[in-house]
Amino acid sequence: MLDTTPLTRAVEHFADRLRAAPQSRLQRGAAAEALGLARELALRAQRLEDPLREPLEMPDAGMFAAADQITLAGNDLAVVLTTGDEVVDAVRVVEEAQKRAGV
Repeated sequence: MLDTTPLTRAVEHFADRLRAAPQSRLQRGAAAEALGLARELALRAQRLEDPLREPLEMPDAGMFAAADQITLAGNDLAVVLTTGDEVVDAVRVVEEAQKRAGV
C-alpha cells in the first residue's frame, strides 16, 4: 500500500493556514490560489481514475470554502495515486501553491 501521508499532511497544513488567515489575505489572492490548487488536484485525481472521461472542473464555492476544497481534492487524489513519484510531485504542487498564497 502506497503511503500518501506526506500529501495529506501538506494539504491539511495549507488548509489549516487558510482557515486561520484573515479575510483580507483570502481576498488578496490566497483563496484564489487555493481554488486553483483544488482544481489541479481534482483534475489529476479524475485523470487517474478514468483517463477516458472528460474531467469536471471544481466550482468556485467562495473564499471561505477554499480550505475545504483543497482538503477534499487532496484526499481524493491521495486515494488514487499509485507511485511514490506521484506523491512527491503532488506534495511539491501543494507546497508551491501555499507559498504563492502567502499563508
